[in-house]
Amino acid sequence: MVEIKRACVHRLITGWEEPSLYVVKAMFILDCDGQRLVAKYYDETFPSPKEQRCFEKSIFNKTHRADGEIAFLEGMTIVYKSSIDLFFYVVGSSQENELMLVSVLTCLFESLSHMLRKNVEKRSLLDNLDSAFLVMDEIVDGGVILECDSQQVIQKLNFRTASEPAYGFVLFDYITGTTEQSNSVSRRCQT
Repeated sequence: MVEIKRACVHRLITGWEEPSLYVVKAMFILDCDGQRLVAKYYDETFPSPKEQRCFEKSIFNKTHRADGEIAFLEGMTIVYKSSIDLFFYVVGSSQENELMLVSVLTCLFESLSHMLRKNVEKRSLLDNLDSAFLVMDEIVDGGVILECDSQQVIQKLNFRTASEPAYGFVLFDYITGTTEQSNSVSRRCQT
């Protein structure tokens, strides 16, 4: 019992928190004017949309001209990345490991880059908002990191590049037997 009291006093004095799976507090993407395009908040740190937008504006004002990749604001650790006219942010508590947050940010950016066919800009993102939310949901769920490998996210969501065949045509060819006919024709030509 004495040990538990000492641990509680130590936590109160040092501000040390128990380890948790709930690493990410928020992920969002802003445009070059600081306007929200996509956002997911995972706890009650900013319960109202007004507080969320105020927080996003203060982060944007601090980071949009900076060359860094990490910021500390309002007791939070924020990692960010910019691309053309978009700013990507991942937010965690002040005790969070920055490398974990950066791995989430990198996964988000690379997955969206693949989904948008390397055209990571505002217009493309707005045209594919539903897919952007799916990517975010596949990476983080309720603040818990599920995946940090963009290839796994892409595979789970089944995004294809322009060079990959559409599986519907392969299935259609199989059903109609056109692949068998073309194979038998090519075999006859070889003999």
